[in-house]
Amino acid sequence: MDRKAQETKDAPTATPTADAKEPPQAPRKPKRRRRSTKAHRSLVAADVSAAETAQPPAIEGPPPKELEAKPVAADKASKTGREMIINVSAGEECRIAILHEGRLEELHLERQSAESHVGNIYKGRVTNVEPSIQAAFVDFGLAKNGFLHVSDVQPKYFPNGRNEPENVGKKVPRRDRPPIHKCFHRGQEVIVQITKEGVGTKGPTLTTYLSIPGRYLVMMPGMSRLGVSRKIEDEEERHKMRSILNELSLPEEMGFILRTAGLDRTKRDLQRDLNYLRRLWKIVEDRIRHTRAPAELYQESDLVIRTIRDLSTAEFDRIVVDHEPTAQKAREFMQIAMPRARNVIELYTGPEPIFHRYGIEVEIERINSRHVPLPLGGSLVIESTEAMVTIDVNSGKFRSIDDAEETAFQLNLEAAKEIARQLRLRDLGGLVVCDFIDMRLDRHKRAVERTLRDALKIHKERARILRMSQFGLIEMTRQRQRPSIKRSIYADCPHCRGTGLAKTLETMVLEVIRVLQLATHRPDVAQVTLTVSPNGAVAVLNQRRAALHELEQETGTTIVVKGDPTFGVDHLTHEFRDDRGRIISPDLS
Repeated sequence: MDRKAQETKDAPTATPTADAKEPPQAPRKPKRRRRSTKAHRSLVAADVSAAETAQPPAIEGPPPKELEAKPVAADKASKTGREMIINVSAGEECRIAILHEGRLEELHLERQSAESHVGNIYKGRVTNVEPSIQAAFVDFGLAKNGFLHVSDVQPKYFPNGRNEPENVGKKVPRRDRPPIHKCFHRGQEVIVQITKEGVGTKGPTLTTYLSIPGRYLVMMPGMSRLGVSRKIEDEEERHKMRSILNELSLPEEMGFILRTAGLDRTKRDLQRDLNYLRRLWKIVEDRIRHTRAPAELYQESDLVIRTIRDLSTAEFDRIVVDHEPTAQKAREFMQIAMPRARNVIELYTGPEPIFHRYGIEVEIERINSRHVPLPLGGSLVIESTEAMVTIDVNSGKFRSIDDAEETAFQLNLEAAKEIARQLRLRDLGGLVVCDFIDMRLDRHKRAVERTLRDALKIHKERARILRMSQFGLIEMTRQRQRPSIKRSIYADCPHCRGTGLAKTLETMVLEVIRVLQLATHRPDVAQVTLTVSPNGAVAVLNQRRAALHELEQETGTTIVVKGDPTFGVDHLTHEFRDDRGRIISPDLS
């Protein structure tokens, strides 16, 4: 072998990296190679050191022209396509949007005036026990008492003093539980955790099965054994993670569940998270012993930290925040919990509001509308009532060539995906009934069911779906932990009282005449004063002037009709006075 061939054989080959696209450079002579390698290592070390200490760049300036036209699509991420956009109004509101390939997938909103209490632990006192509904009401310090059902009572509160802890995921069956009045009495102290915010006139839902989430594990005091999140469906992965969990140093009478974020984590990472949860529980135990009920023992993190912790941050290409203190808080949390992903946080300092730049404000307006257009030309109509949520699928202008069955099938498939997305965006729960377009073939019905079920699997809220009925209806229930997004943004109209309907002007005129006919014939009524909307007053005084004059002449009663600009079209109030000018309340039934 000649000298050139030997040098070529001994020369180092270029090591490919994730971003390398150029071919390896030609080999150098051995003497120059040593000096070049040493210099190269120094340069690499300097770059790594600089990268570790450098702060993520701030996003500044107005968006480019193409972003102004299509703001969401222009900022697509280059890797997974998932981004977290955080908008903070200091001391007032925090909004978090999850985008996937520029499309809004999740929206989280929390205001200072309606701060979430889900996950908080309290020391409360039983105020009432209701055997008829097998529940107790607990005063734990908030305005409304909490609702504690017997199915959420740990065995340690049972009258037989059962002390052995339950296994994770295997609670005592409902039929084997004693009645609620044998578990609690009025004035008894109890440790509870909020699982669901109060909705409307209902108070929060409570449980005595406590759970404190960490980054990778969920600690459940009073339980035993270990569990793996149901979202991890691969049996091989579940068995592997169970083996790692069994190697951890576990405290007694403590159950733990591995979260999806803990998948493929090392034993060291899990043990560190476990030790953190143990220290946290010691603080809670100390407060239990030294505080008087009602009192707060543990408070969940704020919305930003909670969302970053609960979502798998490795799936996000970047987290963009428009508030410097919040961004710094998120970096500090990431430095402790996820040091490898701390550089994904970026600070936005542009003059345009961040949600407008990414086109999220437009999407928020759409999710508050009852009409949702579909890309193929159809639409969804979503109505929320006290009892259920109804969703109607309309074909609109979409037509398939000479095949009504295929038209219905394609539109229903698209509607099933959008229904799951809208349920998550609007945070709708309870009983949901979906009215799909009628299809004849069973295989098409089963395909629509599968599409809807698969689309709901990615949600953390549990959902149960029934088979499609012969009328094309799919009934389902979906877990709800807080009031819907719509309830957080809107209030019921004071004029229609939330019905969306108001009486017509003609109806109100007739109702005024009926009230006058009834009141003027009461012997103790000398004057009747009616207040209606301005348009209603004009209509009564002009269209029914003769009828009013006839009533006054016939009964001797003075009739006064007033218009109030603050009144809605169907708002009516009345005032009755006797002959001495005193206000009276005659029976008009």
